[in-house]
Amino acid sequence: MKLRRLTNSGLEKFNEYLDELTITPSSAPPFYLLESTEYTELAGDPTDVVISAFPTRLAIAEYLDTLFKDANLTPEDRDVGLWAWLALAYFDILCPVGGNGTRKPRERVRYIPKPESYLKYYRHQLLGPYLIYRANRDNPQRAMALLCKAPHIHDDIVEQLASRQELVSNHAIMELATTLYYDSASKQIKKGAAGKRGLVVPRHLADVLSQFDLTWDLYAMTADELLKVLPREFRKFAQS
Repeated sequence: MKLRRLTNSGLEKFNEYLDELTITPSSAPPFYLLESTEYTELAGDPTDVVISAFPTRLAIAEYLDTLFKDANLTPEDRDVGLWAWLALAYFDILCPVGGNGTRKPRERVRYIPKPESYLKYYRHQLLGPYLIYRANRDNPQRAMALLCKAPHIHDDIVEQLASRQELVSNHAIMELATTLYYDSASKQIKKGAAGKRGLVVPRHLADVLSQFDLTWDLYAMTADELLKVLPREFRKFAQS
């Protein structure tokens, strides 16, 4: 199967399916759209797409980066047809079938991006990880707190940090978040790190950093420097 993008009529069909899925969660995805010349067009040079069960957001973002290079394609964030086609191609990963044979679709922007709204388009389950990876291509490990989970999982670490462009684009903050929340030994998020309440949760970190940004140049600081000026509970949690 070659890399393609959905046309406007293809997007309509995908939207219709997502509407249907909310009513009939056992509905089969319209995979026929993927290679239809009526509903899609080629994206870049003809390039084969590998459909695989990528275990993490990092793994699928790395693959997409290689795919785009092979296709001589510089993907645009606002290329809705491309990202929607990819979401449909990987729908079994992004919206997996449960034990009872049904799917639990999330909000529409998880599958069809809404580029006019930064508050939502980073939630796309492929575009979001890809943008984080692309911003940290020189050292993706610094962003593991946002990239270590399965592609269909969007936890509060991602929600709080990726939703604020001044945070997610800052290498030091990405490294800080990984120091705080990611356990490199287990390759998992630390227990208690992805909650919504508490003194060290991502929501509180984002609020503290946003306050710091009013008086300090956070882009001029290192992750260690940021950690030293955070409230003591963060420093303790970083050592846990």
